[in-house]
Amino acid sequence: MTSGHVAVIDIGKTNAKLALVRMSDLSEIAVVTRPNTVLPGPPYPHFDVEGHWAFILDRLSRVQAEFGIEAITVTTHGAAGALIAKDGSLAAPILDYEHTGPDACASTYDTIRPPFSETGSPRLSAGLNLGAQLYWQFASDPDLRDRVSHVVTYPQFWAHRLTGVFATDVTSLGCHTDLWNPHEGRFSSLPEALGIAGKIAPPRKPGDVLGTVTDEVARRTGMPTETPVLCGIHDSNASLLSHLAVRKPPFSVVSTGTWVIAMAVGGRPVTLNPAFDTLVNVNCFGDAVPSARFMGGREHDLVLDGSAVEVDEADMLEVLTRRNMLLPAVVPETGPFAGAQARWHGQEPPQGSGQRGAAVGFYLALVTVRCLGLIGHEGPLIVEGPFARNIAYLTMLGAASSSPVMPMDSTTGTSQGAALLLASDEVLQRPMPPRLVPNEEIQKLCSLYAFEWSVKLLET
Repeated sequence: MTSGHVAVIDIGKTNAKLALVRMSDLSEIAVVTRPNTVLPGPPYPHFDVEGHWAFILDRLSRVQAEFGIEAITVTTHGAAGALIAKDGSLAAPILDYEHTGPDACASTYDTIRPPFSETGSPRLSAGLNLGAQLYWQFASDPDLRDRVSHVVTYPQFWAHRLTGVFATDVTSLGCHTDLWNPHEGRFSSLPEALGIAGKIAPPRKPGDVLGTVTDEVARRTGMPTETPVLCGIHDSNASLLSHLAVRKPPFSVVSTGTWVIAMAVGGRPVTLNPAFDTLVNVNCFGDAVPSARFMGGREHDLVLDGSAVEVDEADMLEVLTRRNMLLPAVVPETGPFAGAQARWHGQEPPQGSGQRGAAVGFYLALVTVRCLGLIGHEGPLIVEGPFARNIAYLTMLGAASSSPVMPMDSTTGTSQGAALLLASDEVLQRPMPPRLVPNEEIQKLCSLYAFEWSVKLLET
């Protein structure tokens, strides 16, 4: 537990971030980012870990000099892991999970892959199953397995760079890797089948202290050598943690970013169907959490051409009355509407307009509501990340789900959750965010719009 400043290394699929969190009130007093640009290869598209490392050390040095750092924790996206050689370097670059290379081995990988009933992990394309990545990497480079000394999940790659200690964590292992059995809290049968059972690092809880920063890190950042580093946590579970600590079930958390991930806590019993991109996540306590997801942030950027669009009530009313609708799926490889092709019903709003922004916000909310239905959502909805500032998304989400919506006011929803691994009991007992109170007329029109959107889906 700490009451000072915690540095959170937050590696998302779109951006790498360093957030300094003041633990007394969980406010983010410094946030800096760099694009998570994928390097083209050779040998395959991979993450720019050395660029990130230089950025991390530089920013740690700056915030240490200005504020002081009492501890460090790490949160990252899932579907990534590191193969580490005996000398501590990477035995191979960290594969970008969107690379389709692993699809070439799909049929043979499926012969050793554990069933959904064992792992709660749906079969996904490209490298979204970490086990498929490893299988393809070993098949493509026959000497690689022998060069590998340790296999770690992605948050723990950065924790290892900081401390020299090897680990995995239960939340990252439980993120559709095929490597974990969430029902029994142990590795699945896959590490043995891949020949890495003796190499994959031991699982730890995200809040475990792995060690202190190395002498080299201390020298380059100015931090004391006794600065502790936590094991680290998968980003969606970082968002979930801040609510597990203070809320009674049932409720759901919607973590937004490149991926929109809905997680139901204490909802109605459901049978998950992996065909709709539902899965079992594992929270920081090791418990199974029914979840569903789609690439909502990516869809948002594709339809809006990466531009920031201001949306007001007039824009929303225009779209609602004209029934301008975007139907799924903009990214057809994932989500509850996988395989469907996106199309507009009614007039397509012009690029750069507030009406287009409103229509996209409505679309993303309605896909989220479908995800929530699949995982047995009940109770209030807490929205984390950038969509918590999207008024069209929030308004439609509440109307279509008939649930109270509570947006979190945070620059990066995952950073506060990761910092909470070090929080005191007093900090954990903070007040809940206020419920969104939308315009009554707009809310009624949203309900009608949502119904018509569902009807249009049946017609396709």
